[in-house]
Amino acid sequence: MTFFEIIILGLGLAMDAFAVSICKGLSVDKIKTKYAMITGAYFGGFQAIMPLIGYFLGSRFSTLISSYSHWVAFILLLIIGLNMINEGCSSCESLDASFSIGAMLPLAIATSIDALAVGVSLAFLEADIVFSATVIGVITFLLSGAGLFIGNLFGLKYRSKAELAGGIILILIGTKILLEGLIGG
Repeated sequence: MTFFEIIILGLGLAMDAFAVSICKGLSVDKIKTKYAMITGAYFGGFQAIMPLIGYFLGSRFSTLISSYSHWVAFILLLIIGLNMINEGCSSCESLDASFSIGAMLPLAIATSIDALAVGVSLAFLEADIVFSATVIGVITFLLSGAGLFIGNLFGLKYRSKAELAGGIILILIGTKILLEGLIGG
């Protein structure tokens, strides 16, 4: 994958965390930089760790299905993308104003499950996983912190658009991978 493709992938994956951060920003009366750092660390950290786990799981199976890897990557990204689009059409869950481990950990895990599946796809593509995971984590960190402020300022206006955009981006990347695999890239 090219650097540009990794950036686009990172943006697509970060949209779930961005959308949840917007909702979290709705629940907070006064935003502090500390809250943005906590939110970014949880979401960005998990978005960086999950592709690593997925990559190592996927690399164990890549030799078994290497001739079909473009199909696997496409199907995983299609499912994740469609799920994000579906979530973008639903209403914002009400989140409390707590930034405790008990409040943030489940959100971080829930928003990074798709990154686990993308890590499997990256294994099939033999991508540089450390670099890719770092880029994904940094992008998510930045967007999550920004999402907290945006949610506090603008409310629900951007949540569904963020998830819709993220879903479309992942589907387009999956389609590109599939076409490259079929045509010989």
